[in-house]
Amino acid sequence: MKNAVNDGVWSGSWVAERLGVELVGDDGLPALLGLALRRNPRRAHLLVSNVLGKHVPQSPSVVYGHGFRLGRRVHELLGETEAAQAVVLGYAETATGLGHAVADGLGPAPYLHSTRRPVPGVASAGGFEESHSHATSHLLLPEDPALLAGDGPLVLVDDEFSTGNTVLNTIRDLHERHPRRRYVVVALVDMRSAEDTARLRRFADDIGARVDVIATASGTVLLPEGVLEKGRELVARYESAEGRLSPSSGHDGRVSRVDLPWPSGLPDGGRHGFTPAHRARLEAALPAMAARMAEALPAGTRRVLVLGFEELMYAPLRLAHELERVADAEVRFSTTTRSPVLALDDPGYAIRTRLVFPAHDDPADGPGERYAYNVAGAGYDAVVAVVDSVADTPALHAPDGLLARLAAHAPRVLLAVVPSYVPEPPHAPERPAMLPEPLRGPAFSSYAPEEVGWLLQDLSDVTLEAPTEEREEAIQSGGAHYAESLPVEYQPSEQYQELFQTALDASAARLAHAVGVVTETVITERSPRPVLVSLARAGTPIGALMRRWARFRHGLELPHYAVSIVRGRGIDANALRWLAAHHDPRDVVFVDGWTGKGAITRELAQAIQEFEAKQGVTGFDPEIAVLADPGSCVRTYGTREDFLIPSACLNSTVSGLISRTVLRADLVGPDDFHGAKFYRELAGADVSVAFLDAVSARFPEVADTVESAVKELMAEDRTPTWAGWRAVERISEEYGIHDVNLVKPGVGETTRVLLRRVPWKILAREGAGADLDHVRLLAEQRGVPVEEVGELPYTCVGLIHPKYTRGATGADGKAVNV
Repeated sequence: MKNAVNDGVWSGSWVAERLGVELVGDDGLPALLGLALRRNPRRAHLLVSNVLGKHVPQSPSVVYGHGFRLGRRVHELLGETEAAQAVVLGYAETATGLGHAVADGLGPAPYLHSTRRPVPGVASAGGFEESHSHATSHLLLPEDPALLAGDGPLVLVDDEFSTGNTVLNTIRDLHERHPRRRYVVVALVDMRSAEDTARLRRFADDIGARVDVIATASGTVLLPEGVLEKGRELVARYESAEGRLSPSSGHDGRVSRVDLPWPSGLPDGGRHGFTPAHRARLEAALPAMAARMAEALPAGTRRVLVLGFEELMYAPLRLAHELERVADAEVRFSTTTRSPVLALDDPGYAIRTRLVFPAHDDPADGPGERYAYNVAGAGYDAVVAVVDSVADTPALHAPDGLLARLAAHAPRVLLAVVPSYVPEPPHAPERPAMLPEPLRGPAFSSYAPEEVGWLLQDLSDVTLEAPTEEREEAIQSGGAHYAESLPVEYQPSEQYQELFQTALDASAARLAHAVGVVTETVITERSPRPVLVSLARAGTPIGALMRRWARFRHGLELPHYAVSIVRGRGIDANALRWLAAHHDPRDVVFVDGWTGKGAITRELAQAIQEFEAKQGVTGFDPEIAVLADPGSCVRTYGTREDFLIPSACLNSTVSGLISRTVLRADLVGPDDFHGAKFYRELAGADVSVAFLDAVSARFPEVADTVESAVKELMAEDRTPTWAGWRAVERISEEYGIHDVNLVKPGVGETTRVLLRRVPWKILAREGAGADLDHVRLLAEQRGVPVEEVGELPYTCVGLIHPKYTRGATGADGKAVNV
């Protein structure tokens, strides 16, 4: 079965005709690529390489030769000196073998490939997302952390270069850790648009590095309007009729093992690094291993397939290449994959058949289907399945497993197992003292248990509330800290609840867009599988929405926790200890609702620094991700507009019925989490889940605008200017307050002042519209004047009474003007 051209038919013609997709570019593109369809929310079509050795069985000399020749071109580009300093990085799963072949062609270059298989005891040296892939999260797990820490050229290898997002994500992540002057991007095909090409140039200029691109061929795919929807319809129509190729019974005699004399201690690939010395050992051992395979083939074998396993491509490829040299048979090479593609038996379609079988390596993301394409019906007399020892499990040998599927379509199946290389684990530090597990709903909070885990202790049975005026006097007199007591929960009037609902209806799509932008930014720049840690409690609804977006857009189930941070006291160190014991601190992303003047941003940075110095635990990034950053205090945000976030309108009734956090010495011991209360009695007024549902219901309609907004955001200078802090200092002096803590800028902070503190006056920007309706209503209810101001960087600013005593309010508890 030939897949590039069948009787003069290009193997992309079926998709091109039905979707209106057009492949334009170098004359050699149709020989390199076919087209297929897949179920993927980001891209309906799949470019199917005829020379990669993944979906289409190909001569191993052709597969290896393409990669090796690309490596020689990189060597010519860099010259002897820089080539000797280069490191090659390949992408899982499709380009692990291609990248290794490029490293061989480049010369004495160490090689590493990304992986989706976490390995206990091996620390991640980075991670990133592949935006269009079926499975997106990449880990970098070098045995030697110094492998990626040099300043020589970094060569990044992928099978196709489509938008450049994956490469940009990788370079951005690694450049922040270990800047270097030169990068080379290598691919079989460069399919970027002119816009994406220009974006890479701008990115290179921004980081001050040279980025070259080398490809076998280049072009682009022209996509008509509505191609995603049309692709989904085609997949649905043909998938229902596709069927699955099942094994016949009684295949036991067709499957046997062939023991390979694999050199002891030699890595099975580049997952943890592969050095020139490793390559020399492998090449010395290849003839004996290929001879063993040739001896195990049945007499008269004319066609044999060597089938690799997902990321394990290089070792099977080199074995197939050597077998091709010594065996009197036609040898082809391909590998299994986790990528689901529609199979259709048509000469103009690249994926003619597929075998479906369960994953057999106990993957970290749980069980799932795996696939082998264009194997059934290809007339192989024998198939040599090469897997690593981690994948040699009962599932591999099960009646519905890979070996059974292969045995139904080939008279002989040989199993060759390569030992999985696992680096020696470093000395592990002593585990910190045990801390309690997170509290979850419905026992604590009205959220579903999977929405958030609260790293808090339950103080629901303790009376902590004090009248607002008493709290304010105690706080400003220095007799108490605001975190030692709770305000009496504001019970919204019917009018105010209607205002909340109106605001939510009006802003749900705007909120959904901001949630999408900040979540995509986090996944792109911070971690492919972030651990969301919201700052209780304003950050908690936002963290829950970000978690929902990641599930909606990427199918990710991200962990989400809520922790306490207290101004002047720092973040809950025991919560950080718990997080460090259960997750990689580098994956932790702190989440808050909005920035005001940036006090919490600064507080968190100082607290993390003190925690790391005291505990010896490093890796936490104090940069907060927020929905709105009107104060220009952070780099990671959904918007910098100062608009009404409806969750700011309410207290516990939009935050899972949880109070603000409490830190008091007689209640919180040195080994305790900070505390909070669960107001079960307010269940009748609770809109926490309704708020999440209303915003997440708008995700589908904003998905496309989020994608374009994130692209634009990545090209912008997002360096914090701290303009909000300067404005607060100016207002503090102009109004004779002389204490920035009593100036609360932005819609969210102003709302909090009106709900929890004793407000003095509200400054509103002239012309501010419906975003301030709820502020005006609250101010009227509390008798607080609203003063319109011409020059104000925020929509509004709340001022707390600068010299509060009980005499500063009238008999009715309302503020008086001074």
